[in-house]
Amino acid sequence: MDGAPVVVHRPRGSGGRRVTVRGQIIGLAHSDRDLVEFLRQSGLDETTAEDAEDMVAGDSAMIEWRGGRSHLYEAA
Repeated sequence: MDGAPVVVHRPRGSGGRRVTVRGQIIGLAHSDRDLVEFLRQSGLDETTAEDAEDMVAGDSAMIEWRGGRSHLYEAA
């Protein structure tokens, strides 16, 4: 696998960040809570809610943050 399977793209002008898992769009996150829920629902290696929370909070190598600081969802 090349790169992280989860990509959180740059903040949009209206706020929120597009989230993709293995190249497929899974939603528009407006907070870490949204991101955790998307990861849990994605079925990514049978991710549980606790696993997803740990991945987001711990800045896991499974998540690539593009075009802005991690955990920020508002446009600059």
